[in-house]
Amino acid sequence: MIVLIALGGNAMTAPDGRATPADQIAALGRAAGRIAQVAATGAEVLVTHGNGPQVGNLLVKNELAAAVVPPVPLDWCGAQTQGTIGFVLCNALERALAGRRPVAALVTRTVVDAADPGFRTPSKPIGRYLPADEAKLMIEHGQVWHDRGARGWRRVVASPEPLEVLDAPAVGALLAAGYLVVAAGGGGIPVVREPDGTLRGVEAVIDKDLAAALLAGTTNAQTLVLATDVEAAALDWGTANARPIGAVTATQLRRYAADGQFASGDMGPKVEAACRFVEAGGERAVITSLDRIADAVAGGTGTVVTRR
Repeated sequence: MIVLIALGGNAMTAPDGRATPADQIAALGRAAGRIAQVAATGAEVLVTHGNGPQVGNLLVKNELAAAVVPPVPLDWCGAQTQGTIGFVLCNALERALAGRRPVAALVTRTVVDAADPGFRTPSKPIGRYLPADEAKLMIEHGQVWHDRGARGWRRVVASPEPLEVLDAPAVGALLAAGYLVVAAGGGGIPVVREPDGTLRGVEAVIDKDLAAALLAGTTNAQTLVLATDVEAAALDWGTANARPIGAVTATQLRRYAADGQFASGDMGPKVEAACRFVEAGGERAVITSLDRIADAVAGGTGTVVTRR
């Protein structure tokens, strides 16, 4: 059985959200212990992860150095964070697995459509707020920033649909060779195909959960685990009537989503990814907390999504 585990941002930061190198190493060490529990069941394990805090750190460095050197493009930031997180996570997984399985991290590209509407009207906010004069310098470097009033200016970028995880065959080959694989971090490095078939990177942010669902289907994973900071998705979240969702069909979960039950910047993408995965032929998707992923794979917890 192939299990794809998609780590949320809480797996890479301290409980209070700090993301110093020491905080990230410690957090990924904890995550590696949970992943090793899944691997101990005999499953072939594939791991993806977010990269929001890490890219955010690189954007700050871009801004501070913008008067001296041109900013590093966003696709390069994605590649750099895949390398850094992959390196730290591989070290942590090797310790947690104690040599029981080899580990590899793969720098991974994801194809998007150059004609995706997001490129015409970028709307995904990233990074910190800046005063107008500092934002002006970044705009002069070709970036798109919007005035957010009293809070200052903030950058917006495209968030196109992932179409193909380009390096999925390499992921499959590593899995077949017995490796626990880390791939498609941050949703993958966004690339588009030129008319002559060549590829080029683009400045965009791909939703990591949607990319995880795509990769899970491409690698014939049976189970997709979307790890977050709550034990299950819930109806009426944040109210006195909040109640967790257990076993549910994709059809019913989509009805809940249509009723506005899941925030677009929080649980919404996980719900969409879970539905896409099972609708495309996956056996089940589970939304649960990082600490319970082994229980989730065993069927003991979380929001368990199936086609019927």
